[in-house]
Amino acid sequence: MTPRQASEVRVIIADDLHPDGVALLRERGFEPVVATGLSEDELIARLDGVQALLVRSATKVTARVLEAAQDLELVGRAGVGVDNVDLAAASARGVVVMNTPTGNTVTTGELAISLMCALSRNLTRADRRVRSGTWSKKGLLGSELTGKTLGVVGLGRIGRVVADRAMGLSMKVVAHDPFLPPGSSPVDGVELLELDDLLERVDFVTLHVPLTDQTRNLLSRERLARLPKGARVINAARGGLVDEEALVELLESGHLAGAALDVLAVEPPPADHPLLSRDDVLVTPHLGASSHEAQVAVSVMVAEQLASFFLEGVAHNAVNAPVLSARSLRVLGPYGVLADRLGALLAQAATGPIQQVECITSGEVSGLDEGRYLELSLLGAVLGQSLDIGVNLVNAPLLARERGLQSLSGTEEDSLGYRSMIRARATTREGQRVELCGTVFGGEPRVVAVNGARVDFSPRGHLLLTRHHDRPGVLGSIGSLLGDHGVNIRRVELAPPHGEDNLAAAFLSLYDAPSDEAVRSIAGLPVVEQVQHLQL
Repeated sequence: MTPRQASEVRVIIADDLHPDGVALLRERGFEPVVATGLSEDELIARLDGVQALLVRSATKVTARVLEAAQDLELVGRAGVGVDNVDLAAASARGVVVMNTPTGNTVTTGELAISLMCALSRNLTRADRRVRSGTWSKKGLLGSELTGKTLGVVGLGRIGRVVADRAMGLSMKVVAHDPFLPPGSSPVDGVELLELDDLLERVDFVTLHVPLTDQTRNLLSRERLARLPKGARVINAARGGLVDEEALVELLESGHLAGAALDVLAVEPPPADHPLLSRDDVLVTPHLGASSHEAQVAVSVMVAEQLASFFLEGVAHNAVNAPVLSARSLRVLGPYGVLADRLGALLAQAATGPIQQVECITSGEVSGLDEGRYLELSLLGAVLGQSLDIGVNLVNAPLLARERGLQSLSGTEEDSLGYRSMIRARATTREGQRVELCGTVFGGEPRVVAVNGARVDFSPRGHLLLTRHHDRPGVLGSIGSLLGDHGVNIRRVELAPPHGEDNLAAAFLSLYDAPSDEAVRSIAGLPVVEQVQHLQL
């Protein structure tokens, strides 16, 4: 974008921001207006003529807000997650969305270490005992950390902080990260292992991955049982990564010695949650980013990024547009949403770690992507399915290189008859290739081919993909099983037999998420060779 004077830019701060960030904006010549606690209607009324909106997690920047804010050019999120911002609507409107992906890194990593220390020495139990009037060490025998083995699941920025601090405590650290090729650990002294191998070797395990369909209940009953007797579990990442019911059972049996959880599947938890009544469990109210230093850091970072955007025309840590002008973004925005959806589908459909991602454009859009916007949107979505940090179009190439993931782009003439098309491919380390083709109709993304088979469905919500033998009654059997489990079908798209295995395919858009039992029952049909639940 073209740089301009600070006096030409109106800024609203809609959530509590540390005063250091507000002061920095004023030093740069901006006059931000602080207006917190606004309802959606109140926010819309305040955004007329406003170019920049700064938020944290409380304010919801919905599609309705973005549609009404005709002058809005930038949304700055003081923090990592942008779940409270409708990115698709922002991209379609040409509004750049920024976050501050590194501001909470150290704070969250140090919390995991703090939880581990407290857990190993029974500190919370000891504190409660003394406060209740009992001065006794009986039953509070702890464990030293020196010489113990810590398993770090997810070796992104936060995981690396944890690994570094743990080695400083003379612990042995092993790690698992599906995006990192074997034998190429980015942290000296940390051995990379397969997840099941890691679990069998550790005294403590700590999680630092995002919550996706692939990572939900990552520490399942079976995997928790793989941990050695007396091991302890720490989760300061996302609720839902640990099977809480199984965790209670393994603590009750004495197989596990304890757990420290900053996050739970349901927050706040119900008063009768079984983990809350256990002395061997430490629970904190999602403190991951709650430190004075982190609050200052994200406030200053988002203020600096806003200033750079308007005064210098540079978009640092932009989630949806690192290098494009607002004019280019308005043209490519819907295709960026399409690339993002295709990337998420590729990552979920691939059955192993992805080694290469390709973004091939055709038609009118192929000559407009001077900033690799579509390629980076696709790459970022693939990475975002498995990483515990904020992946955006700025840091996606670096994160891909660190994990040995190659990103390629190109153009082709054949657009399958559409005005513009994106062909997205992913190749796994085992050689599996998944290919999706998509276009945009009326501003909405559509998938028009899967692995060479022509289809037409919207990549949103819950999708069930099957590969099956082309026999009469297959779709009826699948529909009956879904009905038995209370799942309603929104739309069905069928593809005839294709590919080397000559199997047919079905793509079912569902109103609700199918249970694991429902998916297993469909997989159990004799004619079904493969079934996958994908979610966008």
